Amino acid sequence: MTRDPRYDILFEPVRIGPHVARNRFYQVPHCNGMGHRDASALAAMRGMKAEGGWAVVCTEMVEIHHTADVSPYVELRLWSDHDIPMLARIAEKVHAHSSLAGIELCHSGYTASNLATREVPIAASPMPTASYFNDPVTARGMDREDIRNLRRAHRQAALRSKQAGFDLVYVYAGHGLGIFQHFLSRATNFRTDEYGGSLENRARLLREVIADTKDAVGDACAVPVRIAMHEFNGSAGLEPAEVEDAIAMMAELPDLWDLSLSDWSKDSQTSRFAEEGFQEPYIKGVKKLTTKPVVGVGRYTSPDAMVRVIRQGIMDMIGAARPSIADPFLPSKIEQGRLDDIRECIGCNVCVTHDFTMTPLRCTQNPSMGEEWRRGWHPEKIRPKEEDKHILVVGAGPAGLEAARALGQRGYQVTLADAAAEAGGRVARECRLPGLSAWSRVRDWRMLQINKMPNVSLYLESEMTPETIAELGADHVLLATGSEWLRDGTGRHFVHPCPAADSADVLTPDDIMAGRRPGSASVVLYDDDHYYMGGVLAELLAREDHAVTLVTPAAVASSYTKASLEQKAIQARLLKLGVRIIANHAVSAIARDHVTLDCVFTGEPVRLEAGACVLVTSRRPVDGLWHALEGQGVAASRAGDCFGPGTIAAAVHSGRKFAEAFGKPTPDFLDLPFRREVTALS
Repeated sequence: MTRDPRYDILFEPVRIGPHVARNRFYQVPHCNGMGHRDASALAAMRGMKAEGGWAVVCTEMVEIHHTADVSPYVELRLWSDHDIPMLARIAEKVHAHSSLAGIELCHSGYTASNLATREVPIAASPMPTASYFNDPVTARGMDREDIRNLRRAHRQAALRSKQAGFDLVYVYAGHGLGIFQHFLSRATNFRTDEYGGSLENRARLLREVIADTKDAVGDACAVPVRIAMHEFNGSAGLEPAEVEDAIAMMAELPDLWDLSLSDWSKDSQTSRFAEEGFQEPYIKGVKKLTTKPVVGVGRYTSPDAMVRVIRQGIMDMIGAARPSIADPFLPSKIEQGRLDDIRECIGCNVCVTHDFTMTPLRCTQNPSMGEEWRRGWHPEKIRPKEEDKHILVVGAGPAGLEAARALGQRGYQVTLADAAAEAGGRVARECRLPGLSAWSRVRDWRMLQINKMPNVSLYLESEMTPETIAELGADHVLLATGSEWLRDGTGRHFVHPCPAADSADVLTPDDIMAGRRPGSASVVLYDDDHYYMGGVLAELLAREDHAVTLVTPAAVASSYTKASLEQKAIQARLLKLGVRIIANHAVSAIARDHVTLDCVFTGEPVRLEAGACVLVTSRRPVDGLWHALEGQGVAASRAGDCFGPGTIAAAVHSGRKFAEAFGKPTPDFLDLPFRREVTALS
C-alpha cells in the first residue's frame, strides 16, 4: 500500500534550527512514570516512537538541579554528570531510527517540594508549594543571586544535554510546572524589581535563559520553547493575548515554539470533556507572530485533521503525546496507506494515571506500552506460533478480543465465542454512557484486525457450556467472561453486605447499562468504586431528570480520577446538573423509602430519603465456567476481568499477555516474569 497524496504535506521535512526533521510528526515531551528509575525501559519506549516514524521524539521533564526535585514523582534528572549516560541512551535509541532527540529541561519552582533533597524550594515569589499531597512546604522568593544561579544551572544542564547527544534542548515555560512560566505569570510573580510588574519584566528571565541556552549549545542543538497559552485564571493569570505579546517580544529567538495550556488537566483533557483539536482556539494566533516552526497538540488521530491544521497555518508540526502512546507507528501507517490499522487514542488518560502513581506507563489501546524492554513486547510484531494449535476464546470483551487478535497474528487457529449479540463486552456497554463514545475504539480496532484474519472465527450469540466446549475439541480454552457489579454493597469501605429491605429498589451499573431505570425520581448513587463509573452514571440519571444524590466515602466524587486529570471537571459537571454530593459517608442500610448513611469519621448515622439506590461498589469475576472446566480437567486459562476485575487497560494487557506466553513452558510462581533494572552500587 502507498500513501494517499492528500497526506504528502505531513511528510515534508521541517527545519528546526540546525537540524531537519524528516516529517511533521513530533512526539512532544510527556511523562511516563519511569524516569530516572527505569533507564533501559524508558529508552526502549522512546526508541519505539522513533521506529514508528515520529521525526522528533522528546523526553519528559528533566530536573536540572537538586532544588528542582519533584519526588515522589519519577521524572528524569540531570543534576550532575552522573546522569549523562542514562540520557545518552535515550538519545541513542532515538537516533537509531533517524529521528531527532529532544530533551525538556525543567526547574519546577514552587511546584517542586524537594522532598527527597530536603532543600528549601525556590520560586519567583514566596508561596506554599503546589503538590498533589499539599506538602507543608513553602518556597522562598528568589533574590538576584538565586536568579543568576538558576541561569547557571540551566546553562550547565544544556551543556550536559549536548554532551548526551540531544538535538533539541528545551526551555520549559508550560503546564504551570516550569519556573519560567511562574515568572511570566502575574498569578505567581509578585516581584517589584526588574523581573516583575510589566510583561516585559516578567518575560525577562525567559528571554535571558533562551539566549543562555542558545549560547551554550551553539550550532549543535536547536532550542525550542514550550509555553502555556492560557492559565484559565482570567486577568489574574496568563491569557492568550498576553502570551502572544510575550511571544512577539521573542518571536525569532528560539528555534521552535511548542504551545500548551495550563495546567496539565487543561492541556490533556479526556475525550469525555474535549474533542480532537480542542486547543486550536487558543493557539491559532501564534503562527502569524514568528517564522519559526510552531507545534501544537490536541489528541489528533485523524490525518485529515492534521492536514487541515497545517494548511490553515495553525501549526507546522503535529504534536502528540497520547496518540503516540496509543500507536507509536501512527506516522508509518499514514505513510504506508494503512489508515484503518491506526490504533486510535481513546482519550481515557490511563497513561496519565501512571505518572501520578509513579509506575511504568501503560495504555488502554496499546498493551505493549511500557513493556518494550521489560517484557520485550512490540506494538506491531509478535513471534510466530511454535506448532499448530486450536484455541477457543470464550468472551469477546477487551481481553478476549486482544487475545484472539494477537493469537491470530501469531498464526494459531482461533475460535472466539460470546453469548452476547455484539462483540465488545463491557466496552460495548460502557461506550454508550455519556462522554465515553470514543472508548468503542478498543473494540472497533480489534474487530477490524480480526476480520482480516482467515484463521480467526467469531461466533456471537453462542452460549458456551462444558458440553459445547468439549464438542468443539479445542487444544486450549481461554475464558475471558468478564465480571459483574455486586448488588450487596460490599466494596472498599464495607467488606460485608449492606442490609437491604426486600422492597428496596436496588440497582447496579449492569442494570443501568442494560436499560433498567430506578422506579423513583429520587435516587441515591453510592460510589465506593471511586473511578469513572459512579460519576458517569450520576450524570446519566440526572440528564434523565432523576433527582440524584451521589454518596461516597471519599472526600470528593470519583476521587481516583484526580490521577486521570478529570476529577474537577467531573464534579463541576455533576454540580451543574443538580447532583447533590455527600462526601465522607457510606451507605450502611437500604430501606424502601430511605437509606442510612454512616459518617466515615464518627460512624454517626444519617437518614436520607430516597426511593431507589444504585450501588457502584465492586465487581466479581464471572468464572463459573472456569470452575466447571477446572473440575473436568480441561486445559483452560483465564484473562481480563474473569481473572481479576480491573481497568479496560488491564483487561487488554491480560489478553496480550496470554497470547505472548501461549506455547511457552509455564513459569514457576517464584520466577520473575519480566526484566527489571537494579541500580549499581557506587
